[in-house]
Amino acid sequence: MGMSKFKGVVLAVLFTVTLGGAVATGTTAHAATYTTVSTTNVTKAAYHKKSTAGAIYNKAHNRRIATMKGYPNTTWYVTQHATLKHANSKGIYYYVQNKAGSVKGWIWHGYLTKGKAPFGLKYSKNAIAMDYTTGKAVWSKSANTARPIASVSKLMTLYLVLQKVDGSSSKWNEVVDTSSKGLISMSQSSSCGGFLFKTGHKYTVKDLYDAALLDSSNNAAIALGQWVAGSNAKFIQQMNAQAKTWNLDKASFVSASGLENSDLKVFGYAYGSANANMVSAKDVALIARHLIQDYPRILTDGSVGSKTVDGQLTYNYNNLLKGRKYYQAALNVDGLKTGYTPLAGYCFVGTGQKTGKHRVITVVLHDENEFTETRSLMNQAYSYSSMSD
Repeated sequence: MGMSKFKGVVLAVLFTVTLGGAVATGTTAHAATYTTVSTTNVTKAAYHKKSTAGAIYNKAHNRRIATMKGYPNTTWYVTQHATLKHANSKGIYYYVQNKAGSVKGWIWHGYLTKGKAPFGLKYSKNAIAMDYTTGKAVWSKSANTARPIASVSKLMTLYLVLQKVDGSSSKWNEVVDTSSKGLISMSQSSSCGGFLFKTGHKYTVKDLYDAALLDSSNNAAIALGQWVAGSNAKFIQQMNAQAKTWNLDKASFVSASGLENSDLKVFGYAYGSANANMVSAKDVALIARHLIQDYPRILTDGSVGSKTVDGQLTYNYNNLLKGRKYYQAALNVDGLKTGYTPLAGYCFVGTGQKTGKHRVITVVLHDENEFTETRSLMNQAYSYSSMSD
């Protein structure tokens, strides 16, 4: 039997188990056909996958533990070498385990290459880590591809609101027209609302700003846009004009809130021919950078965990803030915006500033684990010397 066939004889797939957040496949052969010729302890060394080929087995090679494809960015630590025999062929195998020690076993040495695995995000389809000080990307993944961005679109909406307010307390206290039947109906929708527009209540610009930023209220964002520009259509035109001013060539808006037209239509707020706001991760990061530069209060406002507005609790779903599940003290996360629709997936724009480092802005789009991956991305960004003061 040639070496390529010797690498992994699999006869029957019987079960799958989940190990460390990735799927590992248990595979059992009819009989243990691999025998150990010799085993040697070696100095612990880091390796990573050479390609998506290969799998980790138990030493007898009658149970598959994990595939390389299932662990694309894992560093494997080798502590033993062994010569295994199958029929008339022999091969060198390495005993490996991940950092946590939750996945371990034997793999043919040719599937590995020496050194730690390069950083990567498993779930996010488009992502970037940007140095706020320089505006340069320090790490990216398909960051120039425009895609639906859900409620992170509100960063542009909030920028234009802050631009009109221009620090004026009287403008913050202006009452916004929330009488539209479409907006009232939207506010009552469990899937499309976020902040209830109650009959007879008057809401100020500041009320709706908090509702849009913290609670990600779609109806609040649309009402604010109409306050800024006079109509929903004029405001969306203003969003696109602002993007053009900033030379964001991968940004196109049809919605003040981030909802798609397929959802907005029933409320009378569909606009344009496209279904969704289409923006690249890089351009989202640049919008966030302009927002922080021109209106730094967004960091103070965006770090509030929750706030009662007109008797309603507005809850900030940024789970990297202090006291939340994914909080990491050293990262000092103080913003910025979550987003989700079934089309866009989970989206998140994060920002923070580690002591002695530049502020970082991160964007993950169409993610499945947005806070864990953002935390990993921030830590990776800070590993680069360019992020230091």
